[in-house]
Amino acid sequence: MTNPFSSKAVAIIGGGTMGTDIAAIFIAGGWQVRLVEPLKERWQAAEIRIGQSVEQIRSLATKTSPQGGGVHLTASLKELPWTSLGFVIECIPEDLPLKRTLFAEIEKMAPPGLPIASNSSSFPISEISRGLSTRERMLGLHFFMPAHLVPAVEVVRGEATDPALCARCGELMRSLGKVPVNVKKDIPGFLANRLQHALAREAFALIDAGLAGPEDIDAAVRFGFGLRYLAAGPVLQKDIAGLDIHCAAARTMYPSLASNTAPSPVLGDKVAAGKLGMKTGEGFYRWTPESAANEKARYERALIDVLKLLKPDIPS
Repeated sequence: MTNPFSSKAVAIIGGGTMGTDIAAIFIAGGWQVRLVEPLKERWQAAEIRIGQSVEQIRSLATKTSPQGGGVHLTASLKELPWTSLGFVIECIPEDLPLKRTLFAEIEKMAPPGLPIASNSSSFPISEISRGLSTRERMLGLHFFMPAHLVPAVEVVRGEATDPALCARCGELMRSLGKVPVNVKKDIPGFLANRLQHALAREAFALIDAGLAGPEDIDAAVRFGFGLRYLAAGPVLQKDIAGLDIHCAAARTMYPSLASNTAPSPVLGDKVAAGKLGMKTGEGFYRWTPESAANEKARYERALIDVLKLLKPDIPS
């Protein structure tokens, strides 16, 4: 693929939380953003979120932010200036048929060679692009919420993706202050979500078994081993501690770890009851609009404080 990302103009499809925060990343990096959001009643909220996220990114910057970044909202793909774009990123809801339909529409409009990425957190790009004729220019680009604060972003290679495109995309992410994580095969959940779900499966199994409540599990991770992961990932941390110790502990624990192939009863029951967390006022915790807003603000403040600690370790 010749010269991908040659133009510093990106189209982001979907104006929700992920789409607006990804837009902020590119704006702070000096890119022009075309944000496609069909529902015009969401435009004002999207612009406010983008502005707030750009300010947070710039407050953390160690050097002067590039100039020239900005956003223009539009209601449809047909209104995009296709020939002047350097990148397209899909950020619509996690619905495979919906994503496949959108990618087919984009392929018809996008000039040859224009890279097209999906921010899907679970669906392989190979499945999203199945049956399309220019799959070599399609890749997964999975950001983590909140996208503008979490440095890592997974660059996911599909079965037909040009490896050189993934390498160039990793360079682009690094230039925008992100930490690219290279995923060489797009299995469901990619890399980070598989690790997260392995932990969550055991956490919910412990709740089901009555061994601990949500508060104690959260405390064990936040104030226990999770704290160490700020300084070293799980592989490096075991090298530091000693692989012999880990291997002996694994031999003891692995036979009793959760191995269920379906969501745990405690999780399934919450969802079936409509207790989905902050969005419905109750999940494992109870939430009012005020307590949810306060907790989200505390969460983002904590992430910003952590980022200040990690800045020296983030390659520039």
